Amino acid sequence: MLAWMAWTWETAAFFGLIAAALMILTLLAIYRPETPRRGILRFPTTRGDRFFVTLLGSAFIYIIWMRFGGGDLWYPLAISIAFGIAMFRFA
Repeated sequence: MLAWMAWTWETAAFFGLIAAALMILTLLAIYRPETPRRGILRFPTTRGDRFFVTLLGSAFIYIIWMRFGGGDLWYPLAISIAFGIAMFRFA
């Protein structure tokens, strides 16, 4: 039924990790609610907002890397992790 999607274990692991992160964020919102804070983005953000911006930014980092750099994907992974840490710390 899902053969047209060409699922691999890597793809399933990626979406599984995203689902797990969303569950963790939901549990954090229930048990440790937060008030939105203003950071370098200049608008109030919550954990979920910062997570979404991190995912979106990481996608753009990979797209730009594949368009202009190519090659080994460990470098954009490191850049994406640094971007995510910066988003959760300063945004």
